[in-house]
Amino acid sequence: MTLANVIFLVFLVLAAGFFAYNIQRLVRYMSLVGQPDDRTNDLLTRFGNLISIGFLQTKILRDPVAGILHALVFWGFLVLGAGSLELLIAGVSSGFSYASYLPEPIYALYTLSQELFALFVLGAVSVLLYRRLVVKPARLQGDKVHSGDAVFILSMIAVLMITLYLVFGFELQMHPERQNIFRPIGTGLARLFEAMGIRNSTSLAGFNVNLWAHGLLILVFLNYLPYSKHLHVIVSLPNVFLSNTSGPGQKGVMRAMDLEAEDAEQFGAADVTDLSWKSLLDSYSCTECGRCTAVCPANITGKPLSPRKIMIDTRQRLMELAPVLAGDPEEAQSPAVAGASAVAGNGSGDIAGILENRLLDNFITEDELWACTSCRACVEECPVSIDQLDIINEMRRDLVLMESRFPAEIQPAFENMERVGSPWNFSPADRAEWAEGLEILTVAEMFERGMRPEVLFWVGCMGSFDDRSRKIAVAFSKIMKAAGIEFAILGQEEACNGDPARRLGNEYLYQILAKQNIETMNRYEVKTVVTICPHCFHQIGNEYPQLGGNYEVIHHATYIERLLDEGRVPLMVDEEGHHPTFTYHDSCYLGRYNDIYDAPRNALRKALPVVEVFEPAKTRDRGMCCGAGGGRMFMEENIGKRVNVERTEQLLATGAEAIAAACPFCMTMIADGVKQANSNVPVFDIAEVVASRLAPSAGSATV
Repeated sequence: MTLANVIFLVFLVLAAGFFAYNIQRLVRYMSLVGQPDDRTNDLLTRFGNLISIGFLQTKILRDPVAGILHALVFWGFLVLGAGSLELLIAGVSSGFSYASYLPEPIYALYTLSQELFALFVLGAVSVLLYRRLVVKPARLQGDKVHSGDAVFILSMIAVLMITLYLVFGFELQMHPERQNIFRPIGTGLARLFEAMGIRNSTSLAGFNVNLWAHGLLILVFLNYLPYSKHLHVIVSLPNVFLSNTSGPGQKGVMRAMDLEAEDAEQFGAADVTDLSWKSLLDSYSCTECGRCTAVCPANITGKPLSPRKIMIDTRQRLMELAPVLAGDPEEAQSPAVAGASAVAGNGSGDIAGILENRLLDNFITEDELWACTSCRACVEECPVSIDQLDIINEMRRDLVLMESRFPAEIQPAFENMERVGSPWNFSPADRAEWAEGLEILTVAEMFERGMRPEVLFWVGCMGSFDDRSRKIAVAFSKIMKAAGIEFAILGQEEACNGDPARRLGNEYLYQILAKQNIETMNRYEVKTVVTICPHCFHQIGNEYPQLGGNYEVIHHATYIERLLDEGRVPLMVDEEGHHPTFTYHDSCYLGRYNDIYDAPRNALRKALPVVEVFEPAKTRDRGMCCGAGGGRMFMEENIGKRVNVERTEQLLATGAEAIAAACPFCMTMIADGVKQANSNVPVFDIAEVVASRLAPSAGSATV
């Protein structure tokens, strides 16, 4: 071992030690500050996510331009990692090469992979630098985005690729017998050096200088990452593995909360100490790419919410507070932390000021939190599976449960849900008025007759009280009657499912409503529930199990599709005449929360086989929220453009003659948007379209 090898080994050991120290420091901060969160469930799903989202980059590839570029860099690093390891070992042991251990054909393919993927990475990085410095996409601006940091990292990657090629070129010039078609770029450089008159000692010096430069750059790069926004290079794969699993009934489920825990002093989150360690890992993983903010309906329409800022603020507050709590106050003086302190009104970053600060108010404002529609577009779009909504929901809980701070306009909704079991001031006795003359029994009436319904039709507050939504309940009832389904309703025994209360942070009220409904359904031995409301569908099917309510819950679009497939719905066969062309609006709670996209479209096409369905520009899992979710239905929208107007314009831009929806809240918002657009395009629910095609003997109505 030469002196150069010894020096390189010292650098390698020191760099590895410093990197290990920084990783344990970050893990220590996260585990010290964050609340417990079990992530050992659904291991098969987690490994599947790791492969598809982590290694195959399926989510980042949703962006056809930047996604491909970043995926190439990621895959390049995976492949080139083996080559970097070879060079690091060669720095310690001169002359080391995988060629001594691999069969010649395998080694030839290995060298080819190194040259090609280095080219892919260099090309991708060049384009990314051009986008950063020249194109400057809107989503990469603002929100304290560290553009300088990104340029530095991209430049460092480019230099890594260049030094790697120079190592190849000088090596092959010194050993011309190794030149072959499997090393095209290195061979080309070697011949170029030869033509330039570079010989012997100069070639050896060039080889050693670039080998050292490449190796040291790797070590510098590795140790810079823990202090950079590019920390995601290290933590994104673990974050994807540990992310909220996305199996049926698991997406978008809010955290269970034990309101009766004896040792509970805090409900919701006011600071990073109230968040789970997984939410803090999310903040480490944020790439600041802005994809979440670019699809946020609140941000698009000029509201103060930026999901990217939520994650940046969380990380900055963590890195401001955690070092102090961990006994490392000197770590709290980093530039990023100083910036966070300045935002918090504490530019000096002194310990007393840091302890007085908190995530809520000093970093994230009320206006940001209340602007959220809970649509999950940000979560769906994040390439590393961050759950921004989890933080927003927990902070809303703190505002309501701990501080009684919420917009004045939602106070009546809270009071009505508590008093009459509905966000609106209607008497529970009026819940079944919509069914008058339809000969629909309540479950109680069926029980009195010794009967058990095949399904419980959960009508929901909109279907019970809203005049327009009542027509959806009637249409769906006619379909079930025509199909011979024995169903019943709860009538005045039904109460709000609690979704508005929970999404608005009022967990206490939610649990009162949910437990009341669960007690009622369990008393009647309910097994299967169908509902016309995606919010009821998600809440009862996916979140009631937290409180002991376990039922098969089916959304009416899926149920109608099933009945049509089974041939149980008698439809008209005469298809003569004109039928309107349709565009379909995806409900967030049906789509992104429960992956139901095809059923409503299939039901529409099966009812009207000749119908044309035009897809809006933003559709399916990229569809835009109507603006009613997250309790926004009961709040004023005084900032920026109205979300429902923006979405309605997108639907009208398709040129369709009618709009279809599968959610009474969406229908209300889109119908209002159509009015504001001075359009006469009608808005129908899927059930109304199918009911209009019932055979005359089944009692159809024309659409």
